[in-house]
Amino acid sequence: MPERPVVCNTSPLIKLAGVGLLNLLPQIYGTIWVPEIVRDEYLTGATAPTPDLTTFLWLVFHQVTIAPTLQALSGFGAGEAAAITLAEASHARIILLDDKRARRVAHDRGLTVVGTLGVLVRAKQQGYLTTLRPVLTTMMAQGRYSRIAIIGKNPSLMRRLRIRSIRLLLHFVSFALKLL
Repeated sequence: MPERPVVCNTSPLIKLAGVGLLNLLPQIYGTIWVPEIVRDEYLTGATAPTPDLTTFLWLVFHQVTIAPTLQALSGFGAGEAAAITLAEASHARIILLDDKRARRVAHDRGLTVVGTLGVLVRAKQQGYLTTLRPVLTTMMAQGRYSRIAIIGKNPSLMRRLRIRSIRLLLHFVSFALKLL
């Protein structure tokens, strides 16, 4: 029996491409299934030197008709809805999602959800990355994971979390991710 697929939404693709680590996906998960809507979202927002997803043999694109129950929900986009629909239809072993509401919906529907940070943690655990700090720092500089950056710029919040520096904040985030 073939292994159940891993389905991916747009944001993990964009975030990993932004730090030059898109290659982690096939190393960790093998073939990745992507709804065509997600591919189109990625290509629409792509700027040079963003890689062209259509050149990767480990990505398999699928035409998806979004489930009516997901169309009725608001709060997340067509890419998330298509990824959840594809993951359900294919009995995916994992769905890669970052959007908080979409993650909650996917989890409530019985799907195993992993975000970009989870991919990075797994990459570190499997020896593909030696440290997460430079990757997270680059992502924050690119405007991704702004909540981490906001915490780092808020001395009051840093004190409440008992974090004294950005370096400790990144350590705290890395430690917290290990608990997931």
